[in-house]
Amino acid sequence: MNRLSAHIGYLYADLPLEDRPAAAARDGFTAIEHPEPWAIPAADMRALMADFGLTFTQITSGMGDPAQGEKGLAALPGREADFRRGFDRAAEYASVVGAGFVHPMAGLAPADDPAARKVYAANLDWAAARLAGTGPPLLVEAITIPGYHLATLAYASEVQDRLGAAQLFDTYHAATLGAEPAAWIAANAARIGHVHIADHPGRHEPGTGALDFPRILAALQNAGYAGAIGFEYIPSVATSASAAFLPVWKALLSQRITA
Repeated sequence: MNRLSAHIGYLYADLPLEDRPAAAARDGFTAIEHPEPWAIPAADMRALMADFGLTFTQITSGMGDPAQGEKGLAALPGREADFRRGFDRAAEYASVVGAGFVHPMAGLAPADDPAARKVYAANLDWAAARLAGTGPPLLVEAITIPGYHLATLAYASEVQDRLGAAQLFDTYHAATLGAEPAAWIAANAARIGHVHIADHPGRHEPGTGALDFPRILAALQNAGYAGAIGFEYIPSVATSASAAFLPVWKALLSQRITA
């Protein structure tokens, strides 16, 4: 039913980036994603994907400088030019590799700061216009990094409704925010463009925490979700060993399950 997407920023981190698509395919993933895959030119990434039968599900844009602790630029007043340069780079890469979504990360700025909200809205409007009719849809995501601007599911839905974007639903972040993932999916299925999977607490692979993933999968199926399921977790063991759940998930996704 769904493409199983390995976030190769989190997974296979012990391997060179150019070796991670092959490792993901070997372990049973059928898609990949990465926030900043620039070390591999887009044409080379496309060739790697073709070699291993993979698709590219989503890419972020305008991350800023991770060495300075930046987690995106979209809501940072005074960084509009940097955001646009980063977004253009991501949009061009997405076009070559056929990425399904571009995710402009908001960055670290107070959620109640009127200036941050204003520049965030303006940057997203510009990004949506940049992609209109030619590029993939935008994604927005509530993220529980301390100080992150887009920090609640309600705010993400507000931005989504105004912009017409899709929402990236992350089971770990949702649980951290106090939401029950399966219930949220059932109530908000039309909002979801992409899904990220990590258990809670700990943000490790499924089966290491308390989340009821059969129930979550049933909620996705009952909602008619046909997009990708991305795995953005911190492996508690070597990535290949952590992905031992994949055959079970494929079996569940091949049949109608109920919770």
